[in-house]
Amino acid sequence: MYPPLQQDRSDLEQLLQDTCRYATEVLTGIDERPVTGRATSPTRVHLPESGHGLSAALADFQSRWAPGFSGCAGPRYLGFVTGGATPAALAGDWLTSTFDQNPTSALDSTAPDLERETLSWLRALFGLSDAHEGTFVTGATMSNMVGLAIAREWVGEQRGIQISEHGLAALGPIRVFSGAAHASIYKSLSMLGIGRAALSALPLLPGREAVDVQALEAALRSCAGEAIIVVANIGTVNTVDFDDLAAIVALKARYSFWLHADGAFGSFAALSPDFAHLTTGLDAADSICLDCHKWLNVPYDSAVQFTRRRDLQLRVFQNSAAYLGEAAEIPDFVHLTPENSRRLRALATWFALAAYGRAGHRDIVERNVAAARALGAQIDRHPALRLLAPVQMNVVCFTLADSPTQARVQAFLQRITDSGEAFLTPTLLHGTWAARAAFSNWRSTTQDIPRVFQAIQDAL
Repeated sequence: MYPPLQQDRSDLEQLLQDTCRYATEVLTGIDERPVTGRATSPTRVHLPESGHGLSAALADFQSRWAPGFSGCAGPRYLGFVTGGATPAALAGDWLTSTFDQNPTSALDSTAPDLERETLSWLRALFGLSDAHEGTFVTGATMSNMVGLAIAREWVGEQRGIQISEHGLAALGPIRVFSGAAHASIYKSLSMLGIGRAALSALPLLPGREAVDVQALEAALRSCAGEAIIVVANIGTVNTVDFDDLAAIVALKARYSFWLHADGAFGSFAALSPDFAHLTTGLDAADSICLDCHKWLNVPYDSAVQFTRRRDLQLRVFQNSAAYLGEAAEIPDFVHLTPENSRRLRALATWFALAAYGRAGHRDIVERNVAAARALGAQIDRHPALRLLAPVQMNVVCFTLADSPTQARVQAFLQRITDSGEAFLTPTLLHGTWAARAAFSNWRSTTQDIPRVFQAIQDAL
């Protein structure tokens, strides 16, 4: 055995303790760590011919790379929709690497059954029936892609064509309707060969990001019975707006369409009595996207895809390699996802749900909403700032009161980033350049708002 590797094996307990101690120091100081890392990366070095073991590698990482990492696990990182990692989720993630299970097959492990238990817990968390069967994937983009791949197969089924066998060439164009679809929907349509241009962006309600359901019905009526894919938005990234899912579901009684619900983080509204009505009808969707590394606060990369048509999912992703076994009545996950081999992503989620349950995750949602509304109230009172939409849940979308050009807004955001006190991201809402602050970290509270708002004021 290579000497440094042999030495690391002998010193494993001490080395892991050293690593744990360093990780604890980082997390203990996360509230005071600059939210964004340094602007420049260290000079790259060549691959060493002879390594010096884990201890030397850890020291090198600490000195060269760690200072440039963002404090995205902390409470004032408000870019994108990014959760942190709760203590239980972090422990689950460490054990994921420790056991290093490949849960695609039940040939050698009970890991797939742990994943199935976790999926059943998520069904209960979001009020889904057993008709929905799920799989873990890497993130919301992959969840949307898997859901739309199943939808594509359904369109073929309606036309008497098995796309998974004969390809898109046998099918012809597919039409997709949505309102303010997330960018990952367009990316998924591109990857699936359906094409970005297949999506018709329908009119939105005035001043909203929610689709006009009457416009959707008119579009469906004009298709004269053609099999259509409809993407409903369960919480948009700019304003956390929700399509009227119940009204869209009602249209299924009159028109033939596959309903894909993109609920990457908005589905977590179901956890709070104040917002659960926004997800009414979710169980009736044909496929659903959920993202665990957002509001569930488990580490990257972790998302879930649910569908009512496991049979079509199996048709799309079935693997025919003899060494992996045949697809049984309860198919292994290797037959249900794009990957053959993958991490046991479910374990971090299992730990999070086992440790904190429904009540603990409802608390995270409601604290984040309270923090967003507190920041929104401060912004609304400031003469140099303007809210672009009411703070409905956990995202504050605002802009400069005077001349909010792209250059001015981006320069404003760069000054906030340079302060190291907070991190916000730009967006474009109804033609206006804006900033958005998204609260989804378990550490964030209203006590963080004074520092965030001070950083915003100082950047004006």
